[in-house]
Amino acid sequence: MNFWSIEVEKKFFTAALKNFASPEKLFYKLTDGYFAYVPKGKDTEGQALQSRNSLIGQYTEKWCKDFFQPIANKLGLFAVNSVVCPELGLSIQSDADLAFCTSDESVQKAENIKLLFEIKMSIVNNYTLENDQVHFVGDYKTHKGNPSILRSDSMLKAIGKSINIRVSGTESTKIPIIILANSPITNNYSKKVDFLKKSGIIQRFISLYPNPTIDCIENTVGKGFQTFNNYQEINNYITDVVHSDMNFFSSMISKRKLGQLITISSKEKSNILRAEKFLSLIHN
Repeated sequence: MNFWSIEVEKKFFTAALKNFASPEKLFYKLTDGYFAYVPKGKDTEGQALQSRNSLIGQYTEKWCKDFFQPIANKLGLFAVNSVVCPELGLSIQSDADLAFCTSDESVQKAENIKLLFEIKMSIVNNYTLENDQVHFVGDYKTHKGNPSILRSDSMLKAIGKSINIRVSGTESTKIPIIILANSPITNNYSKKVDFLKKSGIIQRFISLYPNPTIDCIENTVGKGFQTFNNYQEINNYITDVVHSDMNFFSSMISKRKLGQLITISSKEKSNILRAEKFLSLIHN
């Protein structure tokens, strides 16, 4: 499987222009031509390009489904877009972008969802449109846009949605959550994503775009954010996440109470039984 690349982005523009979108819906029309993003040093000329967002959203969701489908197949699961599950707080208005499920339906029971993906991907690089041809003109550091999870609002929305799922009920504590991106993160979020991974809110932020530019964050210290460039490696990681019998637990109780719960749990005969007892106690 091919990772995100300049060619993948060009295919988006080419297909959109050929089938349903005018140049003005995809590019800024500046004095010296059509640009995917406003280059640094140039003025927006009063334009605010919003019409491309839904188009690239649909494109990236379908692309991610195709990318992960072989892994889902090996696990005996289905990769499903736009998953609705009221038990997890996933409504038609705020569905899961992609999920691994035991059946191929968009409306799912929580028990049939084995992995949730939130997709925060966009056009990363800058391009021009000249004579119906799309040309690469520079990476994300050459334009004024903040693609993917370089945008603070994208990060906050991904985190907020993950927390909403986590606190929706008992079933939500068993389902891993991964945020998919195609950009690095800013330094401001390095420690935050590692903490989110460590605390179990999410399992990881993943970028599927290897080497988007020079001198960027590829991986954080605690692997809360990681850039993959090898399909077998991401296959191994996803397989391990799905097969791990993980449980999210979070509480704020006194040390005295915590000690009591540990003491009670320790009387069970095995590590699995001790863990199950502790989780049942802390959730009550």
